[in-house]
Order: sequence, then structure tokens, then C-alpha cells
Amino acid sequence: MALAVALAVLLVCVLAGLMTGAAGIPAKGVVLELADLLPFVSVDSGLSPVEQGLLYQLRMPRVVLAAIVGGLLALAGAGYQGVFRNPLADPYLLGAAAGAGFTATLVIVLVQADGLVPLAAFAGAVGGVMLAYGLGNTAGRGGGTATLVLAGVAVASFLSALQAFVQQIRVEQLQRIYAWILGGIGGDWSQVWLIAPYALVSIGVMLAHGRLLDVLSVGDDEATSLGVSAARVRLVILCAASLATASAVAVSGLIGFVGIVVPHIARRLAGGSYRVVLPLSLIGGAAFLVLADMVARTVLAPAELPIGVVTAFIGAPFFVGVLRATRAVEP
Repeated sequence: MALAVALAVLLVCVLAGLMTGAAGIPAKGVVLELADLLPFVSVDSGLSPVEQGLLYQLRMPRVVLAAIVGGLLALAGAGYQGVFRNPLADPYLLGAAAGAGFTATLVIVLVQADGLVPLAAFAGAVGGVMLAYGLGNTAGRGGGTATLVLAGVAVASFLSALQAFVQQIRVEQLQRIYAWILGGIGGDWSQVWLIAPYALVSIGVMLAHGRLLDVLSVGDDEATSLGVSAARVRLVILCAASLATASAVAVSGLIGFVGIVVPHIARRLAGGSYRVVLPLSLIGGAAFLVLADMVARTVLAPAELPIGVVTAFIGAPFFVGVLRATRAVEP
């Protein structure tokens, strides 16, 4: 039931996103144009060639990209929270954001090639997670969750310091750097095709491990007694969640709080089983970011608000609420 409601909400958000923009397109025309894409359906939307170009080449790829990025961040957040058994864990926990920010800053400052920024951000996010995981395994026997978290904090602090140092070298590039750090959703189909293969792999792997995450939630010893390798499940989920995060960061910059807000709401609505929480987070994250992007495009129109600011306005108070609730149940 919860999944059906989430899908309906996502559909409404997607339609609203396609109908919203600086240039007016008739809502009825948008609906009919989308209906015409269905098999065995042929209708005349009445949209002009210019309106069709605006719909297909600008709004649709932007909405699709927002849905993919939001879904990946929320799914990664749910995966991290399941692995660490902590509702405050998020996709940037293991140094992904700091790694992406550092390498993106290097490209912006030293290479000054915008086309290389997504690739650099992807490599930096993956590198940051690998560095944190390697440090955690070296410092703690077996790479326990607490050790991994501390390693992620250490790596993130180090990479953030390096990023700040690079920024000070080229102060004139600060505007471009902060524009990327605050996040944004583009309107280019090439970005959709760029992220699609990684999204499919990470989504498939994580959804396939929902039942094993449920087993892991009872504890490592109990999971081992049931024939489940807790270390292997943890590693697979961490890799898949980090791949999802790196892919999202590469095309959208740093967009915070999606991975905390959406999985928490999903657990409230559907209970603690990750077989439901993971797909619900995926759908809910897609709807959430499509809606946030719509707000970012319209609240200061014709100017555009960075989408990271919109998610922070929503996520920061929510994070405080989750933190207070978590502390309230602690002994």
C-alpha cells in the first residue's frame, strides 16, 4: 500500500515538474503529449514545435535527472543507516562528499574544464569512500561500524581542509566552486545517460540485499548463526551505496539531507523492514528532489535558487528533530 501511494505521489510530482517553468506550457497539452508516448495511443496534444522542444529537451531531462539523483541519495541513505544501524547516517558519511568536493575544486581551479567536473567528482567520491574504508579496516579489527564512521569523519576533515587550501590559491574561482557545492540539476539528456548505468547497478544490488539487511539488523552474531556473512553484506551495501552517491554527486553537485529525511519518513510509514524501506526510499527520494527542484526553479524566478539550499531548509530542522528523538530514546 505504501509503495502504491509513493508511486502516485511521484507521478504527481513529475507531472507538476513538467508543467512548471518560466515559459508557460498548457497543462492539458503536457498530459496529452505524455499520453501520446504510450504504446497503442495516438493523440494530438496541440503543442507547438517550440513547446514540444521545451518539454522534451529542457524540462523532461531535468525532471528525470532530479528523480534519479533523489532516488539514489535516499536509497544510499537507507543502505548506510541499515549497515550502521543509525538513523543519522547519510550518503556523505564516509567521505564521499569531501572527496567529490576536493577533486571538483581541483578541476575548476587548475584545469578550468567544466566538462571534466562530473568525472572528477565521481572519482573523488569513490576515492574518498575507499580511503575511509581502507583506514577503517586498518585501524579496527574487521572494520566495525564505529571504526568506519570515525575513519569517514577523519577522511572528510582532511579532504575538506585540502579543498579549502586549494580554494585560497584561486580566490577568483570561488563563485564557480560554491555554485557546484550548493548543488544543481541540469537539463541535459547526456547527464541522464551518464548516470543511468551506475544507477541501475547500485539500485539492483541494494534492492536485492533488502532481506539480508533485515537479518543484519538483529546483530552480527545472530546474522552469522543464520548463515549470513555480516562483513560481506556490509561491504556489498557500502560499495553499492557509495556508487549511488558518487553517481549522483557527479551530475548534481552536493545535495544534502535527502539521505536522512526520506529514509526516516519511509521507516515511519512502512516499519523497519528494509525489503520495504529500500524501494520506498528510492521512490520517495525521487519525488522529494523533483519537488525541491521545482521550488528551486520558481521561488526566485526568473533567477534560480540552488537546490542544495532548498533541501537544507527542509532537512536541517528535520535533522534536529531526528537527533532529539534519537537522544530521547537513549538510556
